[in-house]
Amino acid sequence: MNKYLGKQIVVIDNNFVHVGDCSIQEGLLCIDNAKNIRVWGTTEGLGQLISGPTKETKADDLGTVLVPVARVVFFLRVVKGWK
Repeated sequence: MNKYLGKQIVVIDNNFVHVGDCSIQEGLLCIDNAKNIRVWGTTEGLGQLISGPTKETKADDLGTVLVPVARVVFFLRVVKGWK
């Protein structure tokens, strides 16, 4: 079964934070058009990024990332601003 979750910021164990188009497929989180957010660049914490990156945010293109669902700590649904 494939469940589309939309664009999400995903916190994964071991301090990885990615953003992209998420779906769950057979126990794996698939993040398409993924970016690794290596510098948040926020003044109000990670939640500030649901409205898009700040001028100080640094994010690197990753392509497609597959992560076991059990390694996901939490999701933040993006409301705008991430391409």
